[in-house]
Amino acid sequence: MSNYEIYIAIIIMALINLFTRVFPFLFFSKKELPKSLEFIEKFFPPVIMTILIVYTLKDIDFSLYPYGTKELTGIIFTAVLHFTLKNYLISIFFGTIFYMGLVQYL
Repeated sequence: MSNYEIYIAIIIMALINLFTRVFPFLFFSKKELPKSLEFIEKFFPPVIMTILIVYTLKDIDFSLYPYGTKELTGIIFTAVLHFTLKNYLISIFFGTIFYMGLVQYL
């Protein structure tokens, strides 16, 4: 790639990044959100948590040692964290960190 092509690519990426930052302010300047976004806002966090649980359990063979204890411990930790704090963002973030720590270090 020449320098010219690199500069063009940087400008395009900067404009796309700017558009994604400005988009909500331009199109959702009303005080009321569209019904479709309210639906996404309500149901997206549980869907993400379900996807993470399925991803965690998809390759586990519960008949072999350690019988999925790391994965089940991670799911239980995340569930307890969510039921105590009732915050999806914190539950997903710290549950994922806890699970990755178990997988990497145990």
